[in-house]
Amino acid sequence: MLIRHVVEEGVLHVALPHDLDVPSRAAAALQIETLLFTHRPRHVRIQLPTPDPSPASISVLARARRLCEGLEIPLTVVGPAAARPPHRPAAA
Repeated sequence: MLIRHVVEEGVLHVALPHDLDVPSRAAAALQIETLLFTHRPRHVRIQLPTPDPSPASISVLARARRLCEGLEIPLTVVGPAAARPPHRPAAA
């Protein structure tokens, strides 16, 4: 599977891969479509892999948006997960 996903409390969380390219975008869009029809989520959340997503990622996102609109499922798009700063012990 090209994409990572998890369904939690009716929300389908999808993470697009960093290396999504033009040949693999159709497969990724098909996987999202299959997940939508299989799980029938109340909400979809798609996480983009980078702050500046590739044209293939934008294409998959556009397809997912059209699918969600057609199924009347709200869609949220988020950027990449922020790196956590290193833990520093409290000063004495």
